[in-house]
Amino acid sequence: MALLGCSSYSYSEEIVFGSTQNAAAAGYNWVMTNVLPQQAGLEVNGVVYRYTTVKKTEDDMIVNLQKLNALGPGYIFRSSDNWSGLPGNTIAKAVPVNNIPIDFWGDGSIEVEGTGDVINASVVYTYQFDPCFDPQSDPSCPGYKDYREYTVEIAEGYDPLNDEFVQQEIERKATLEDEEEKDRERRKMESQKKGRTRLEVALGAVNSALMTAESEAKSADFFALAEIPQNYIVVDIPGGVYNESVRLADAKLPDNARALRNNWAQQLLHEQMIDLQYVNLGN
Repeated sequence: MALLGCSSYSYSEEIVFGSTQNAAAAGYNWVMTNVLPQQAGLEVNGVVYRYTTVKKTEDDMIVNLQKLNALGPGYIFRSSDNWSGLPGNTIAKAVPVNNIPIDFWGDGSIEVEGTGDVINASVVYTYQFDPCFDPQSDPSCPGYKDYREYTVEIAEGYDPLNDEFVQQEIERKATLEDEEEKDRERRKMESQKKGRTRLEVALGAVNSALMTAESEAKSADFFALAEIPQNYIVVDIPGGVYNESVRLADAKLPDNARALRNNWAQQLLHEQMIDLQYVNLGN
C-alpha cells in the first residue's frame, strides 16, 4: 500500500494520473482544496483509506468516512463500516468513484457513531487530469493559440466594426447613454416644476402680504374718518321754529307712471337673470 504514504504521477496518452498525501495526517477533518491539486479539469477516480479501531467487542460502533458535496446538499462520497459486536482491528479499503470533477469535492471527515476510537487513519485520493484541458496552458497543447499572431492578424485585416460582439457592446453603450439622457431630462423637468411651484408659493405669500397691508391701510383710513377730533370749534346755531312756507293745493300726490314702468322692467329683468342661473346649473 505504498499509495497511502506518498504522491505519485504517471503520464499515459496525454492524461496525468496521481494520488494525494494522507488527508487525515493532521486530523480527522480536512479541507479538500488543501488536499487535491488545484488543476483545471482534474477528476477524482478513487478513495483509498485505512484505519484502526480501539473498542470493546460488545460495544456498538460505526465509522463513516465522508465528503460533503461542495455544489449542493448532502455528501459526494460516504463509506460506512459497522464494527458493532466486533473487536477492534485494522481495515483497509480502496473505493473507486466515477471520475467526479474536483469542483464537487467538499470538506472531508471521519465520524464515529457509538463507542470506540479511530487511530492511525490514512485517507488518500487518486485522480487524473488532462494537462491540455486548457489548451492555453502549454504551447504544445492541441488548440493552443498564439495571441501574438492574432494581434498581427488584427493589425493587418481585422475591422472591429464588423465584429458582432463589438456591435453589441456599442449598442449597449448607446442604450445606456440614451437612458442617462432621458434621466437627466426627467430630473431637469422635475427641478423646473419644483421651481415653478416654489415661485407660485412665494408669489402667493407676497400677494397675501400685499392684500393684508392694503386691508390694514383701508381699515386705518376708515377708522381715521370715524375718529372724533380732540380739538374742535363750538358754533352756536340759532334756535327757534321754522314754519313751512310752501303749501300744496291737493294733499294727494299722483303716482309716477314712468317710474312704475321702470320698476316693472327692472323686476322682469331680475327674474329673467335668476331663471338663466337655474338653466345653467341644470346643464
